[in-house]
Amino acid sequence: MIFSLVALISAALFAGAALYITLVEHPARLCLDDAPLLRQWQPSYKRALPIQSGLAVIGGLAGIAAGYLSSDWRWIIGSVALLANWPFTLLMIMPINKRLLAMDQNQAGTESRRMLVQWGKLHNVRSALGTIAVLLFAWASAD
Repeated sequence: MIFSLVALISAALFAGAALYITLVEHPARLCLDDAPLLRQWQPSYKRALPIQSGLAVIGGLAGIAAGYLSSDWRWIIGSVALLANWPFTLLMIMPINKRLLAMDQNQAGTESRRMLVQWGKLHNVRSALGTIAVLLFAWASAD
C-alpha cells in the first residue's frame, strides 16, 4: 500500500533528521562560544523548519490514510505521534525560536546560551515522537 510506504519513509526521514540534530549537531554547536553558537543555530533552524514540518505532515497524513484503509491502530497512533510535533513545536519551542531568531549576534551571551540549551532539551521530544512513529509504522508494515 502506497500510504504505508510514504508514511514509513517520511517518518524515518523526520526521525533521522531530528536525531541527527539531537545527537550530533546541537551538542557540537554548544561547544562554540556564544556569538558563533547563535550565528550557527539561526540559519540551521531556518533550513530545517520546512523539511521537518513537511515530513511530519506528509508522514502523519499518509499514516492516517494507511490506518483508515487497514483498520490498524498502529498507523493511527504513529500518525498522532508524528503530527504531535506541530502543536508541541508551536506551543513549547516556537516562543524560544522567535526570541533566538530576533537576537543579533552582538546580543549573544548567557541568556542566548541558556535558551539554546533549553531548546535542545525540548528538541529531544521531537526526536522521541519521530522515533515512536517510525517504530509503530515499521511494526505495522511487518505484518
